Amino acid sequence: MERVEVSTVVYVPPEEVYEFLLAFRRYANYSEHLRSVRQFGDGGPGTEYELTFAWWKLTYTARSKVTEVDSPNRIEWGVTKDIDAAGRWLVKPLVDTDGEAEEVETEVTFVVEYAPGSTDDGIVDLPRFVSLGWVVEKIKPKIRAEAERIVRRVVADLEGEERDVELRIETR
Repeated sequence: MERVEVSTVVYVPPEEVYEFLLAFRRYANYSEHLRSVRQFGDGGPGTEYELTFAWWKLTYTARSKVTEVDSPNRIEWGVTKDIDAAGRWLVKPLVDTDGEAEEVETEVTFVVEYAPGSTDDGIVDLPRFVSLGWVVEKIKPKIRAEAERIVRRVVADLEGEERDVELRIETR
């Protein structure tokens, strides 16, 4: 499995961050390649989403499902067809050196784990002479860039304005 993890600090209480992230349909506004999101459910466990992505000459609709929530700390999800992928949003109040919670500092982490080799040639209608392997290799850096873009835009919406956001990014 490959993993991308993007974290930052927002100046909003954890409960507000969690509720904001639970409204998954907003993500189409944050992603360069996500064209639409259809929701089937109330946002809690069992809710499914139909996500239509477009990049280059390709369009693909993925289905994901909220698998677990722990308010206001965590939202878990997984892709339900075509690729082995899952992820989570983690929301953690920050504490100072005295062990007291800061008034409005919250660490937000977006994690995506995926197995590039778990796809097969039939999931996307590829142009002639284009292999799925080539597409997967081109998409890998886009996954990281999309994760960064999403976190930056979430911070701007939560705080009400854009600012320079310091991101901690881990990949493996």
